Amino acid sequence: MPSAIRPLHLAVALDGPARFDAGHYAALAALAERGALDFVTLGDPLTRPGPDALSVLAHVAPLTRRIGLVPTVAVTHAEPYAVSAAVATLDWVSQGRAGWTVGTSASGAEARLFGRGPAPAGTVWREAGEIIDTVTRLWDGPAADAGPANAVPGTERPVGAGTGRHSGRPEPYGQPGPPGRPAVFRPPQRRPPVVVDLGGAGEPGRRVAARHADVVLIRAGTPEEAEQRRRVLLTEAAALGRDPAALRVLLSLSVDLGEGEPCPQPGLAPSRQRRVRAAHFSGGPVELAELIARWHRDGVVDGFHLAPLLPHRDLERIVNGTVALLQHRSLFRAFHPGGTLREHLGLTRSAGFRTAAAPAPAAAGRAR
Repeated sequence: MPSAIRPLHLAVALDGPARFDAGHYAALAALAERGALDFVTLGDPLTRPGPDALSVLAHVAPLTRRIGLVPTVAVTHAEPYAVSAAVATLDWVSQGRAGWTVGTSASGAEARLFGRGPAPAGTVWREAGEIIDTVTRLWDGPAADAGPANAVPGTERPVGAGTGRHSGRPEPYGQPGPPGRPAVFRPPQRRPPVVVDLGGAGEPGRRVAARHADVVLIRAGTPEEAEQRRRVLLTEAAALGRDPAALRVLLSLSVDLGEGEPCPQPGLAPSRQRRVRAAHFSGGPVELAELIARWHRDGVVDGFHLAPLLPHRDLERIVNGTVALLQHRSLFRAFHPGGTLREHLGLTRSAGFRTAAAPAPAAAGRAR
């Protein structure tokens, strides 16, 4: 689709130096909401100091009204039942504005925290795909192996807790939900958008994104590189029976709008902030707007996921400078067109639904 008629999507990361103050994140989310951005993200450091992203954004939810809320949800060592319940809860308390970034870990140190052994990236991403598949089965309703279903007010029909099976792990990780637990309740969006960040994910991550993601975050240093990665991703999605138009591909861009200002925190520098290689912008809000407009006009991406070096400084400049200029040029909307995150992204309710059979589970799980 020509970029001239393809809406521009903008999201922003609220990460940065860890803050154990939910009000800090609520203020940033409210600022992003004033700019009509699609959503904000918050990472979840498993073994590094920092707040729990899901808990923080659940606090932010009632303090905002339109902005999408997308925490990183670690799935590598998690139970599908717990993941489905946590994301559904965020979707309910935000009234349909939740999404979730699939968090994976191939770290041996993190695996040992759960009594497991390290695993290669291919295994980690295969497990992530199985988790996503199981979570969506839980939300979709009872399956053949479902236990007694409980009716939940507000849902269209009862949803069973025994749906699906995470077959890639040995028991008890293979259990979709502990016996006797109440049924999983269906989120207002039915399927909160799945975000897959391909930074450092390689081919295994791309396969999961092509099959399951609604939003994919890519890294690229040039428009040509971004276009090539987007084309490969959409081709793989089409080969799996998905409609490529149902995917939103955003370029992850670390942003420093300090324009030469000394960093207010000694020792904090862009190279130490970035965990993976990514495109980096350093300059002013107007120059950033020009870059966004140029790349989007060329049709290489659907939008941008901006990661400010210092959110409490750079986000205000993004919203009141970059976004305001894009809105003035009619390149970005001035208000949210709907009430849910799927509506912000222009995704239909069925866009994230499974359209091709899931791959056969591996014969053996991970070493523990």
